Amino acid sequence: MKETFDVIIVGSGISGSWAAKEFCEKGLKVLLLERGRQVEHIKDYPTAMLDPWEFPYAGNVKLEKKKANPLISKHYNYSDATSHFYINDDDQAYIQEKPFDWIRGYQVGGKSLLWARQTQRWSHFEFNNPKNFNTAVDWPIAYDDLSEWYSHVEKFIGISGNRDGIENLPDSEVVGSFEMNSVESYISASIRKNFPNRFPIIGRTANLAKVTDIQKAQGRGQCMARSLCERGCPFGGYFSANSSTLPVAQKTGNLTLKTDSIVEKVIYDEKLKKATGVLVIDAHTREKKQYNAKVIFLNASTLNSNLILLNSTSPTFPNGLGNSSGILGHYIVFHNYRGKIQAKIAGFEDQYYYGRRPTQVFIPAFENIQTKSPSFEGSYLIAFSAHREGWKRPIGTQVGPLFKDSLTEPGEWRVGMMMQGEVVPIFENHVRLSKEKDKYGLPKLITSVGYSPNDVNMMEAFFKAGREMLKESGCTDIKTIDQHLELGRQPGLEVHEMGGARMGNDPSSSVLNKYNQLHDCPNVFVTDGACMTSAGNQNPSLTFMALSARAANYAVEQLKDGKL
Repeated sequence: MKETFDVIIVGSGISGSWAAKEFCEKGLKVLLLERGRQVEHIKDYPTAMLDPWEFPYAGNVKLEKKKANPLISKHYNYSDATSHFYINDDDQAYIQEKPFDWIRGYQVGGKSLLWARQTQRWSHFEFNNPKNFNTAVDWPIAYDDLSEWYSHVEKFIGISGNRDGIENLPDSEVVGSFEMNSVESYISASIRKNFPNRFPIIGRTANLAKVTDIQKAQGRGQCMARSLCERGCPFGGYFSANSSTLPVAQKTGNLTLKTDSIVEKVIYDEKLKKATGVLVIDAHTREKKQYNAKVIFLNASTLNSNLILLNSTSPTFPNGLGNSSGILGHYIVFHNYRGKIQAKIAGFEDQYYYGRRPTQVFIPAFENIQTKSPSFEGSYLIAFSAHREGWKRPIGTQVGPLFKDSLTEPGEWRVGMMMQGEVVPIFENHVRLSKEKDKYGLPKLITSVGYSPNDVNMMEAFFKAGREMLKESGCTDIKTIDQHLELGRQPGLEVHEMGGARMGNDPSSSVLNKYNQLHDCPNVFVTDGACMTSAGNQNPSLTFMALSARAANYAVEQLKDGKL
């Protein structure tokens, strides 16, 4: 196999596949390294079209498998239909100094096969408020730097939703929209009427409510609202690396994809003062091999990109590549999902809904946007949905016509509401390397990431706002739940970890510059979640994709000019 390329990309998921697409379309020869197995679109979705009765345990995972995987099986999408898209716990052991559930999917496409597909743009508030409210270092870019790249990504992947005209949730390039059901529409109208700064909208999601010529050219079809996305979609109805960006990159003839390839470190040349390649471990044979390139993109996912950089030591960088600031691995952030609210609502018993829509109703952040709250830092958005309880069962009737007739009578309406809160970056929330080794001989990662009192204060603010909106809408039996204390939910389960190699203007307080290059080694870029300076309140994947496309195109220009 050829060992020298123009670009090496580590990780084939949401951000890595976007970098690969951009480079390949520009004519560069790209080596894409994936530590997991091959997953080919449609061919390798073994459960996509199975009915519930075709699973031996009705979709449940065998008890011994759950016992062997107590961590990864906590994830809400983990089942007998999806477990093949998750790692087993012993595939990559790590050390939890503080409880942190690290959810991983090692295969071509990564977690793009499993993500929740919610896609909201950041606004100028998310880029400016960390500095304005003194919650993080200043972002080196503004919304205007990323706006065109959001459009570039959105047009390609296909986003459903509406153009809502909300300042702190800029409009996306949308193709069609899903609809609210009757109860959601009623609650939304009540909120808009009684709370002028709160704007419920149908969620924007990377599911194709309609298909444009751009998605047709990728071989993708419309979303069927089956709500089986996590099995892999044979219709290509949602965006995944497997159905979209990777096939386009492969068609150029410029992509070399190598699976089962675990990157141990980036190799730094002391004389050239730049990175020259990566050292790779074969996941099966443990054989090591070096691959070389002019440019290296790290897209291994947030914590693994931190691990690789920390493990890439040299005389110049004894504490990790690009770590002259000493903050590599620090300021890890995630999203605060602690708060949850449940309620009932009466009066809509003659109405129902159709299909399994792939998104909820979202209320963009309304606190700590224009002005600062005295009780907590950071912002949060709210998502809610309404559904009817399961079908009624007549007491004492197990078979026969009464039982069958009862299946046509749904139960009462329920409303569920959740928060997605911005965790403020703090130095103490970090990852570092242990002296212990995993089964591949790599240092085990230590996670020391937890909630802070600010996260609790934000949750209480959400409870107050949520209760008042639901009460005003006529909901009853309103119950608030702290999922951490009552259900044992730990950080990590939201799968929104970010930071550790944050962007910034000052090399003494950041790892990356405004184009995602290491300050200390400009031919190495990091464009996955590790690059994030702060978390914002929006789902992060769309921003990762936009940053990746922007950085890849910048790198192409730098290569043309002989600067890399």
